[in-house]
Amino acid sequence: MTRKALGRGLGALIPGAPGPTDAPDASAALATAPTDGSATAEIGGERVREIPLDRIVPNPKQPRIEFAEEALAELAESIRAQGVLQPILVRSAGDSYQLIAGERRFRASQRAGLEKIPAIIRELDDDEMLEVALIENLQREDLNSIEEALGYQRLIEELRYTHERLSERVGKNRASITNTLRLLTLPSGVQSMVSRGTMSAGHARALLGLQSSAEIEASARYVVDMGLSVRKTEALVARKLRRKVSARKTRASVDSQSGVDAVSSNYAEWTNELRRKLATHVKIVSQPSGERGHIEIEYYNETDLERLLEILGVL
Repeated sequence: MTRKALGRGLGALIPGAPGPTDAPDASAALATAPTDGSATAEIGGERVREIPLDRIVPNPKQPRIEFAEEALAELAESIRAQGVLQPILVRSAGDSYQLIAGERRFRASQRAGLEKIPAIIRELDDDEMLEVALIENLQREDLNSIEEALGYQRLIEELRYTHERLSERVGKNRASITNTLRLLTLPSGVQSMVSRGTMSAGHARALLGLQSSAEIEASARYVVDMGLSVRKTEALVARKLRRKVSARKTRASVDSQSGVDAVSSNYAEWTNELRRKLATHVKIVSQPSGERGHIEIEYYNETDLERLLEILGVL
């Protein structure tokens, strides 16, 4: 199933910049422009110029690391046949230009043997360039959920985005963003399964209710091997939690009979429910009197803390 891109394109960040679904035919527009070695055309209120490929340097903060060889080859073939339909975005860098957005088109044009490429030149500072590069990367149709979560995390950590601002920028609701970010609390092996497409994000989120990394990884392998649906995965997690509650009740009963003050069996059930809902380690600590106590909730980084505060209704 083809994954839909996010709801807002570069136009949300840069007025006049072409969006992913309404890309202008830059090659056609430039073909009618004066051929004096520096052809320009007006597209969507933006000035598009043909820039020599050898004067363009890559974006050092390019968020996308891997480019599928087959997809690049297909794009290069399309460019040979039809030209570059959507201009890339660059900024001036001395006598050269630094790529901001459109690295796939840039690489494919090199493969296609082009000497020049249509480009929009914008003057952006380093933070603005990183923001645009990250947002463009989040617009990819082939983006998997882990890549999406990492993009969100970089915007939060490097540009100090709040979840609310992030929601406005990418056109997705805060709950969806929070659920995607939760995937980064999964063990690396399970994140890799989601990245490769071995396991869906829905399956992975269901496993977040489990308490340990080892248990999550073992359950993930079982889910994949058995081909369980998301609903059956949720049922599997629920069964595991119920068994743990039952085992703790039994231990509490034995301890009580031995004269040891045991935590109320209800606490074990409530603890598991909190762990399931918050997707993190939770501990209910009761004072000897049983009348007072406190709840300990673990978080692993600032992003995870913001996720928990949002779930608790603080943000």
